[in-house]
Amino acid sequence: MYELAPNIELLFTEAGDYQDRVRAAAAAGFTAVEMWGPTGADAPATPKDLPALKAALEETGTKLTAQLSEPRTQFMIPPWDHSEFYRKLDEGVAIAQDLGCPRIVVGSGTGFGGWKRQVQLDKLIEIYQKAIAQIDGSGITLALEPVNIRVDHPGSLLDRTTEAVYVARGVDSAYFGVLYDIYHSAVEGEDMAAELENAGDLIAYVQLADAPGRGEPGSGGLDWAATFGTLRASGYDGPIGLEYYPTQESVASVALIRELAATA
Repeated sequence: MYELAPNIELLFTEAGDYQDRVRAAAAAGFTAVEMWGPTGADAPATPKDLPALKAALEETGTKLTAQLSEPRTQFMIPPWDHSEFYRKLDEGVAIAQDLGCPRIVVGSGTGFGGWKRQVQLDKLIEIYQKAIAQIDGSGITLALEPVNIRVDHPGSLLDRTTEAVYVARGVDSAYFGVLYDIYHSAVEGEDMAAELENAGDLIAYVQLADAPGRGEPGSGGLDWAATFGTLRASGYDGPIGLEYYPTQESVASVALIRELAATA
């Protein structure tokens, strides 16, 4: 059985503010949630009342599985000055520790068309080796997310799971891995089984949405029973973030995926 973590930016918005969404998710039977940026310093997140959010998590016994790093788009390569990322990383780690969140999701930014792709990937390795050294001892894992450039994130540097895995292998830390987003991978036309086999134990977190459309499972064309079978066969047994745009009320939108996750 997989533990599902609704994204409180997108789900249970009917309940009100973020802390109320945590309570609504817990009332619906969820034991975990995820979110985007904690302070709303960068889109798409909006500011959160962190003490109120912490109180709601503690009150309901709900875990926070992942939060985004801020700023959201970290790197343009060049320039080489990434000091704002490193400065905000310390703040994000402190918030994650306070909220009991074990993962911070990071990305690649847009890259730079004038530099060879391999050079830019190797630069990402350097950036994240420095980041891991900076937060050494924090207990927080950085999860690198490749995103699709065909629909949602045109211009992003990192759009292939294999390249995220390359970066993770280069960083070479138990506290650095890959976020495998089933939706982004499907939009890019990847073979899920092959990607997960190549990644092995570098998969630090998984998110999902249906494709096309990025709605709840059942709203698109993916075979979710088969998808869960592939995920289970890969050996991944961690939480799964529900990062989709619901086409119906939140509780109704999770019905299919909860049924499948319970037996996966």
